[in-house]
Amino acid sequence: MTPIFRILLIVVSLITTYYILKRIRQSKLQIEYAIFWILFSGVLIVFSLFPWLVSMFTRLIGMQLPVNFIFLLFIFVLMVKLFFMTIELSTLENKVKDLTQELALEEKERRDEQKRLLEETKPGNEAEQK
Repeated sequence: MTPIFRILLIVVSLITTYYILKRIRQSKLQIEYAIFWILFSGVLIVFSLFPWLVSMFTRLIGMQLPVNFIFLLFIFVLMVKLFFMTIELSTLENKVKDLTQELALEEKERRDEQKRLLEETKPGNEAEQK
């Protein structure tokens, strides 16, 4: 791994970590989501500081260049993260749909109840009941 690439990884990782911590302090990012990104940045820093780890993993899986291993790792981890976020998004969309339907039913019941009460209290209805 070239020194420029290592420095670039460290700088990008530190900037990402700073940005994540800033968003947490502003209450614009939940900690459970931030943990993934902080760990991801930490792995990048470790790989940048100890390039022999990257070389070892590269040889272990039979790749030619350590940079290819880094990119493969990025792509794999981000695709797994995307998959889990898609599952969570689908769950949240279903919850929103269910809540919207439930709210619409309650609103209709409330309107029907108001309409029934108005019809019962009309002066003409009292005469019909006697």
